[in-house]
Amino acid sequence: MSAGPPSVPKPSVPYRDTRDLTPFRKTVVRTPVRDAAEGVGGLVSEILGARIRGTLFAEGGPPRLGKVAGRTPGKTAKAVHAAIFGSTDPDRLIALARASPGWAGLCYVMAGLLAYTHQEHLRASVLLQRGLSIRNDDDAHRYAAEYLSGVVTRVWVAERIEVPVLFGDEAIFLALAHSLRETGQAEAALTTLAGLPPSLPMALSRCSIAAELGRDAEVVADTEGLLNGDDLSAALLLVRVRSLRRLGRLYAARGALQEVLRRRKTDFSLRSEALTERTLLLLDSGRQTLNPRDWQHRKPSQQKTVENIRKDAEMHELWDREYGRADDG
Repeated sequence: MSAGPPSVPKPSVPYRDTRDLTPFRKTVVRTPVRDAAEGVGGLVSEILGARIRGTLFAEGGPPRLGKVAGRTPGKTAKAVHAAIFGSTDPDRLIALARASPGWAGLCYVMAGLLAYTHQEHLRASVLLQRGLSIRNDDDAHRYAAEYLSGVVTRVWVAERIEVPVLFGDEAIFLALAHSLRETGQAEAALTTLAGLPPSLPMALSRCSIAAELGRDAEVVADTEGLLNGDDLSAALLLVRVRSLRRLGRLYAARGALQEVLRRRKTDFSLRSEALTERTLLLLDSGRQTLNPRDWQHRKPSQQKTVENIRKDAEMHELWDREYGRADDG
């Protein structure tokens, strides 16, 4: 008796993360008010001596260097530790990479993450790629496992959306993808994300880049079945809405917008974007239902009114992206 055809594994859904523990921390939706508050918080931390401003951030503060795998740390480990947690200059780590070949990969990667936190995207992309291409020796691996697991990098994954990520492949490759995107290398950024496991941050970064490249059909396919469970999924749904609208699938776009607005705790700036998209969607729907000849022969004043509404909606969206809401905390 035939056992039947072999089962074909279902393709993974890019946004569905099935892990019990992930390296991601709470999503940050950036607004000028929050930026100002974080700036004040950084100054307070610097004054209190908790952390040197401009250095890499670690949960619980910079770790004290003790024994590495039961052995007293050598001069290289001490120098690398001081450069990672006590310096704001990537050049210090680059110099250590050149002086200690066995630690070079780790030093270049940490220099790249430090440059990334300073928004030096071209330099970050070069350093991260160089670090990933070099193998570390066992001492460097042991040091990283012992002392770098708490290092957090805030990675930009979409317009105004940042995700803090613990040190590891996902932090490195998401930061590299953003740096490549910022330097005009969108195709390379997409390739960089290809090997990462499914997660909302990865899916949002990937779909944002794909939408930028005009691959709206890919965005729609990758976001099929997505629900608004948190601000990351709401932001990804908004990317889906725009792609559906560009494809002319207005009914599906309305459904995605309703899902964004369904969750009451969705960040206000994301809800505001959704309302703007709804206005643009209504205008597109009105244009589709009109006979092209009727549209062309409408009174100039009526055409001007509709165009003004569209322009106001688009300006509102741009304003909200740039400045957010002043009283949004």
